[in-house]
Amino acid sequence: MEKDFDLFNKLCSYENLELAFRKARKRKTLKHYVIEFERSLKQNILDLRNELIFHAYKPRLLKTFIVRDPKTRKISKSHFRDRVIHHALCNIIEPIFEKSFIHDSYANRINKGSLKAIERFDYFKRKVSKNNSRVCYVLKADIKSYFERVNHEILLNTIRKKIKDERIIWLITIILQNHRTSPIGGGRNGIGMPLGNLTSQFFANIYLDELDQFVKHELKSKYYIRYVDDFIILHHSKNVLAEYKTKINEFLKTNS
Repeated sequence: MEKDFDLFNKLCSYENLELAFRKARKRKTLKHYVIEFERSLKQNILDLRNELIFHAYKPRLLKTFIVRDPKTRKISKSHFRDRVIHHALCNIIEPIFEKSFIHDSYANRINKGSLKAIERFDYFKRKVSKNNSRVCYVLKADIKSYFERVNHEILLNTIRKKIKDERIIWLITIILQNHRTSPIGGGRNGIGMPLGNLTSQFFANIYLDELDQFVKHELKSKYYIRYVDDFIILHHSKNVLAEYKTKINEFLKTNS
């Protein structure tokens, strides 16, 4: 078993930060901020490394804008150097959590994505309907204002179950507290994550993994798919889905 101490050292390594830079610049190589960062790449990476090692790292303020396609959403964009840090963090801790995620969680995971989720839905639909020979019902739901309501303390306690190094918890806390755009209070009172950050998408999978486990192992639902805060369950009984809905509502009220 890898020592917790080694995790933070790996996170801060030049190699990991350089890899994080490459991931952060993907499909953005012509952006002026990427060109500027790359112009002094070695020094910028060393600066980030020192800030992490000496706990001097402070993310820049988020830039917030509204997107109205397909629905109105408030997106918060991090400074490019902070996106490098987000990738560096996920490079190290994502593999640890990935092992315990259910198969049918499709957002922001390698070899998953929206198209794979649609393919899985079609497969489930055929299974439940017995190749369209019987009625099939779908419970389609989302978690209202999910990103605005994520409780930092619950998230951090969930992360601590697998990550014991408080230096990594410190970095995650710093990233979470940078959110100041939620009408509910954002990072000021330990609630909310910015929609648009790589870390927010990854933390959503950690936070909602307990919901996934509840649906799969407590409700024993075979045909469940989640994509970030949207999820569906298929069943041949409308009454069973109504029961699932009630129990999921109770679970979310108790555990979030």
